[in-house]
Amino acid sequence: MSGFFFPQAFLTGSIQNYARAETIAVDKIAFDYIFKDDLQHTDIKEKPVCGVLCYGMYLEGCRWNYDTHMLDESLPKKLFVDLPLIWLKPVEERAIPESGIYKCPVYKVLSRTGTLSTTGHSTNFVMWMEVPSDKIQQIWIKAGIAAFLSLRY
Repeated sequence: MSGFFFPQAFLTGSIQNYARAETIAVDKIAFDYIFKDDLQHTDIKEKPVCGVLCYGMYLEGCRWNYDTHMLDESLPKKLFVDLPLIWLKPVEERAIPESGIYKCPVYKVLSRTGTLSTTGHSTNFVMWMEVPSDKIQQIWIKAGIAAFLSLRY
């Protein structure tokens, strides 16, 4: 996803494709975030049934634990780590989980700032992503945890 100039359009397009294929109103669809930490992007031989597979994102200030399949404290001297392959699966009338996740902001670059575009949205913010966690969100919020598409400023 980091290769796109405007990743929000890519995400919107994938939701629109699903809505058209299933004849569902686009505003009733949301992504389910399925972390495929048992696969590498090079292992993928065919496209998913619906949605998109994304890789190339980074986490700052924590890590993905491949044993527990959720967020965990950083290892010493590791500020940035790769996120595993993620299946952004469109789902109709999806209920947002109230626990067991961290609502992680995803930005294009590390600065976390951007100018407001004509739509009123930041040019740097991409989306909120639900990342599995066994800790309350406030712990990750205080730690400043975020995901990035690029490690440049």
